[in-house]
Amino acid sequence: MSRRLESDWVVQALERHERPLIRYAKCLLGDGEAARDVVQETFLRLCREDRARVEGHLAPWLFTVCRNLALNARKKAVRMSSLDPHQFAVASDLDECHDAQKAVGRIRDAIAALPPNQREVVHLKFECDLSYKEISEVTSFTVSNVGFLLHTAVRAIRTHVGADASGAGHEYASHQSERPEVDSLRARRARRG
Repeated sequence: MSRRLESDWVVQALERHERPLIRYAKCLLGDGEAARDVVQETFLRLCREDRARVEGHLAPWLFTVCRNLALNARKKAVRMSSLDPHQFAVASDLDECHDAQKAVGRIRDAIAALPPNQREVVHLKFECDLSYKEISEVTSFTVSNVGFLLHTAVRAIRTHVGADASGAGHEYASHQSERPEVDSLRARRARRG
């Protein structure tokens, strides 16, 4: 294959996946500059990789390489300095005047409070738009485990957002049940007395 076609393929991959990879690496590292370095190394490795080996599963390959590099960078950073407890903190309520911004802040806080494995699969699913199968390939979790982690994370986020009585989402959370069968059981118990 000609060098031009080969470089065009890498450029197309870069255009399509660079931004989601940077967001993912930043999610793992908490540092935008380190995230860009990891993504740059990811694409350098793609340049050295045989196209036939990654064609058909390019996104999972890129995210797996990026994840491994980010985890290695994080381990190295921990060895080099003390761990900053706020490295994954997400600013909330940027503007107290806007309910939508407050709701986004609460959701981000809820995501930041998730365990790392749940936070990672939420990011890969909703920020990077990967399928369960692709997330499984990236993280080495089974597809069913990915589903369980996502379900648990979404439930925790809903609970967190619904628990805040002062803002958007509270009405929905307090008036809408996730499980109608639970409501019917509660009603029967109440009638029994």
